[in-house]
Order: sequence, then structure tokens, then C-alpha cells
Amino acid sequence: MTWLLQRTVSFFVDNFPPWKTVWVGGPVAFAWALACLAFAGWLKRRKGLRTGYTRKVFHFLIFFSVALIQWLWGTPIVCLFGGMTTLVVFLAVFLGAGNLLYEAMAREKDTPHRTYYIIVPYFATLIGGLAGNILFGPAALVGYLVTGLGDAVGEPVGTKFGKHTYRVPSLTSVKAIRSWEGSAAVLAMCVVAITLAIALSPQLSFGWRSLFAVPALALLCAGVEAVSPHGWDNTTMQVVPALVATLAL
Repeated sequence: MTWLLQRTVSFFVDNFPPWKTVWVGGPVAFAWALACLAFAGWLKRRKGLRTGYTRKVFHFLIFFSVALIQWLWGTPIVCLFGGMTTLVVFLAVFLGAGNLLYEAMAREKDTPHRTYYIIVPYFATLIGGLAGNILFGPAALVGYLVTGLGDAVGEPVGTKFGKHTYRVPSLTSVKAIRSWEGSAAVLAMCVVAITLAIALSPQLSFGWRSLFAVPALALLCAGVEAVSPHGWDNTTMQVVPALVATLAL
């Protein structure tokens, strides 16, 4: 426990961005996160896309941005971007139902817990990202991409093509349903995400083990997504891939 506390404190101390970067990059990061959410809201309001799609548009844009930032500038700038994205999400919650930003994320099927299923998945994302970095360092990139690409396709594919459904745990009265079609899409995209993570990360490498490890890890990730409690898969889908990638790749 002491080791974990020391590692956590060291992570925040070592990765706090310079103040000049905060003042210059903070507004840019806030503006980009705000633009991503506003775009998702615009798709819902102006183009009639269902929340199952617009929510994942924002999800994909943010996670892909995080992966790109990690690759180009490192963890301190990821932390800064994460802080600014937090402000954008809480701005949307503050503005509330009917606002374009809020409606981009708040699923109608989550009524009467629409706000709960904005806040909880976001904290799940934050917890997963921090845990991945603190515990597994560079392998956190695998978790970013698996969640950003693999998890992102499950709900839209399930919304559009899902015919064979199954129940998943839910911590509220909201009935949580996923589909085998959506889970199959998660599996396929996890293969892409893990392969991309290996290509981008200097700490991970392709080898003969990758021929077996990549599809096995993708299958594990799809299974984790399938059984994760409603709203909490953004934690499990970051931590589990980072852990297994550290051991296998």
C-alpha cells in the first residue's frame, strides 16, 4: 500500500506540466475538448443522430486525442488535457438538460439517471487512465486505444445492428443491455487498437509472440467489456489491456 501511495505521489509530481505550458496549452486543450463535445451535440441536434452515436463520437475524439498527445508530447500534456476535458464535462452537466453539450452525452434510455451516466463514466475514464499510467507506465497507451477505438464501436454497432442481446450488471435501476453484434465489433477493433499501440510505443514490440498475444488480448478485452458494469467499462477497458500488454508484449 505504501508502494502504491509513493508511486501515485511520484506520478503527479513528475508529470505536472510547467506553468508556462499550463497557461498556454490549457486554453487550447479546453477549446479542443469543447469543440469535440459541441460537434457531437451538433450531430445530434442538426443531423438527428441518436445519442448512442454522438456520445461515442465524443468518446472517440477524446481518447484518440489522448493517444496522440501521449505519443507526441508525453504524459504531462495528457494530464493537462485531461484536466481541461474534466472542466468541459462539468460545464455540460452544469448547463443541464436541453443544452447542446449535455444532450450530446445524456442518453434518453438512462432516464432518470442521465446525469449519473455522464459523471460516472467520466470518473471511470479518469480512474482508468490514472491507474494505467501509475501502474503500467507506457503500456497505458494500449488502454487508451483499446477504449478509444474498441469500446467506442460497441454501442453504435449495437444500436444499429444489435439483434441478439444480453443483460449486463447495472448499479442503478436502469436496465443495461448489450448485443453480441456490438461485442463482435469491439473484438475486431481491439485487434486494430492493440496493433496500433504496439506500432506507436517504443516500449512495445512486434515478435512471434504478437501473433498469438494480439488476438488473445483482443478477445480478453472484448470479454471484459461484455461483463463490465454499465458505466464502468472505461476503467476496466484501460487497466486490463495495459496490465496484459505489460506481461505479454
